Amino acid sequence: MAMTLNKCLFNVLFFFLAFAMLLPALDAKNEPQMDKYWKLRAHKSFIEAQKAYNPDPKMVTDSIRESIGRFLRGYMNFELSMRRNLMKRYEGPCLATNPIDQCWRCDPNWGKNRKKLADCAIGFGRNAAGGKHGRFYIVNDTSDDILNPKPGTLRHAVIQPKPLWITFARSMIITLKEELMVNCNKTIDGRGYNVHIAYGAGITLQYVQNIIIHNIHIHDILPGAGGMIRDSTEHVGLRTQSDGDGISLFGATNVWIDHVSMYRCGDGLIDAIMGSTAITISNSHFTNHNEVMLFGANEKHEQDKFMQITVAFNHFGKGLVQRMPRCRLGFFHVANNDYTHWLMYAIGGSSNPTIISQGNRFIAPPNVSAKEVTKREHADESEWKNWTWRSEGDLMMNEAFFVQSGNPNYDPKTNETLFAAKPGHMVTSITRFAGTLRCKKGFEC
Repeated sequence: MAMTLNKCLFNVLFFFLAFAMLLPALDAKNEPQMDKYWKLRAHKSFIEAQKAYNPDPKMVTDSIRESIGRFLRGYMNFELSMRRNLMKRYEGPCLATNPIDQCWRCDPNWGKNRKKLADCAIGFGRNAAGGKHGRFYIVNDTSDDILNPKPGTLRHAVIQPKPLWITFARSMIITLKEELMVNCNKTIDGRGYNVHIAYGAGITLQYVQNIIIHNIHIHDILPGAGGMIRDSTEHVGLRTQSDGDGISLFGATNVWIDHVSMYRCGDGLIDAIMGSTAITISNSHFTNHNEVMLFGANEKHEQDKFMQITVAFNHFGKGLVQRMPRCRLGFFHVANNDYTHWLMYAIGGSSNPTIISQGNRFIAPPNVSAKEVTKREHADESEWKNWTWRSEGDLMMNEAFFVQSGNPNYDPKTNETLFAAKPGHMVTSITRFAGTLRCKKGFEC
């Protein structure tokens, strides 16, 4: 075949047959069109997932504690005055209320040093480089041609073979005709403008590595009809109908989603399945949705045992029902999030996931039957009592309660001083700037 594969599609055929044997049969709903192109990408993603997997995930949770602890020790004197003014729209000097934001937000030259952002992630997705090692690409056209994308459009940018740091020429609403198939080593950076992906299909990260999605609105996403869609400069493939996820991760590795605002999508806001791993979701605002996040779609997908995801500094707000997140099989660190609304439950799971909840605030709804933060599914207590679900330093309000399970001696805490300042009470200020930011070039963000 006269086709030159870029580095993202590097062909290591010797290992491919072994990998194919490891994959269980997929549900028809989730089955991609596995032509030769996608088989090569699937193989590459499997290799990258193996590299990204951390055999000691506790080391990553401890590193988050340390970064938060260092930040909070310099933040204590300010926190009380912040709490008195949380109901007001902040109009003062730049405030970086968590260690990710402290890394870049209060630099007035952030617009000239955009790629500094790539060094600011924490958690399992901390190695996501995005387009750090590539050139800038400016999106100036909101149109969307799924077969022959025009230069200057978002679809044209994300299918390019080389790393790119993608920015926007102005505020815009982009309505995608079909799911946006993103190639490896891309940053989608909406800082400086008001950028919406809305009223059409969502973003798909399938068998890709090194993706950063930052400071965009994603909402009112609809299922796509499918059909022939260009997914790289070299390949057009047949896609089945998309589910309507805001962001769908399928075998994706080293992904960081930060400062996004998401609501009203056809299926999930963020779904991560089929061996996706090394992911951080941070500083984001989620509202008005039923099934918010799904991590692992089927207990038969054994590769999800290697899934490792950090959910930190997010605000789960009005109009949410469940799955914040809903987990299977992997390891999930849920730290310093503000849960102010849910109708059914906040954190759920099945198939023996490990869930470590630290320093979150949970405000239960008025419904007396929905006070429990947690929900185990498809298992009797005799089974789930052995699952490791631990709560440490969480603030429970309005009769909220977290049912712990597993080894009672499992303790990821290494330094007693890191959460000494009532971290649950601090979550309101830590997550105050969750969601998209109103950044202006030449000024602190």
